[in-house]
Amino acid sequence: MGPLKGIKIVEFAGIGPGPFAAMLLSDMGAEVIRIDRKGGRIPGKTEITYRGRPAVMLDLKKPEAVETALKLIGQADAVIEGFRPGVMERLGLGPDVCLKRNPKIVYGRMTGWGQTGPLALAAGHDINYIALTGALHAIGNAGGKPVPPLNLVGDFGGGALYLAFGVVCGILEAQKSGKGQVVDTAMTDGAASLMSMFYGMIAGGNWSDERGQNLLDSGAHFYDTYETRDGKHIALGSIEPQFYRELLEKTGIDDPAFEEQLKHGGWPSLKTKLAATIKTKTRDEWDAIMLGSDVCYAPVLSLAEAPKHPHNVARKTFVEVAGVVQPAPAPRFSRTEPEIQGPPEEANAERALSRWGFSRDEIKKLEAAGAV
Repeated sequence: MGPLKGIKIVEFAGIGPGPFAAMLLSDMGAEVIRIDRKGGRIPGKTEITYRGRPAVMLDLKKPEAVETALKLIGQADAVIEGFRPGVMERLGLGPDVCLKRNPKIVYGRMTGWGQTGPLALAAGHDINYIALTGALHAIGNAGGKPVPPLNLVGDFGGGALYLAFGVVCGILEAQKSGKGQVVDTAMTDGAASLMSMFYGMIAGGNWSDERGQNLLDSGAHFYDTYETRDGKHIALGSIEPQFYRELLEKTGIDDPAFEEQLKHGGWPSLKTKLAATIKTKTRDEWDAIMLGSDVCYAPVLSLAEAPKHPHNVARKTFVEVAGVVQPAPAPRFSRTEPEIQGPPEEANAERALSRWGFSRDEIKKLEAAGAV
């Protein structure tokens, strides 16, 4: 089992980044129980981020349900929740209450704007959070508008990953100090953190605040995607001089203008010339020429194609669980191998609570009270 085997986590179900953070912790071996609120949605088998953990539906308006949640928290190493500031407090399950019940609990909170600040109570989504940090402005082609990078940067990169990282850090510290604490994960903070290198580059005069003019934002001809003869695309990242030389060799380009690799003024015209060269062959033909070389090359694969690529197949990057193809746990460990603990589950009080030490009689009483 994974490196977090023996760690117990209570997840208050949310959407998007909350379930993804819980999935990451479960994949690493943590025992996670999901608390769904009465009337909440039931995940289907294709909702991969809900995999690997049982669930119980609680009517948190009933004191018996709140007490059930606190009993679970009393056994846990961490709690994670993704509601607006103040919601958990109003339910009687805020950090003060939980830390009183379990002084070692790590209370992971994830919001878009954070627990404090003038926007803390405002609604928002990934696109709004990354807009406020400079990340969205930086993504897009020259002369075009900012392009949302799916919801990878705010929800999953700046939110879920930082929540999971923060919770594990908090658990490690609590094992030494015997004291829990609150982890305030804001997607704005996380997205800003992901932009650290670029803030350093702009401070050093090595990055333009104008979109599509830089080394890594499609400004450079040697770091971009190109259409092939069959209407597909390839990705080039030939930054280092030796890799760039190999790109010119593999494409058969001998135009002297390409010798000025880092001369910004020449990038637009070189990009036009390189695009014309790439379009003379199909994606498969370029694969045969450049894949596996030091060009820093890859075909741009669709979601349907990626699981079938030989490299991904060899590494088992994608797996099938209950008939659903999905990404495997990451990262990998040499000894404590992570694994998916099961497909998404519907809420089932007896199955979920019995694993956390509740007797059948206790569960029946909760059912009779309408708490579960």
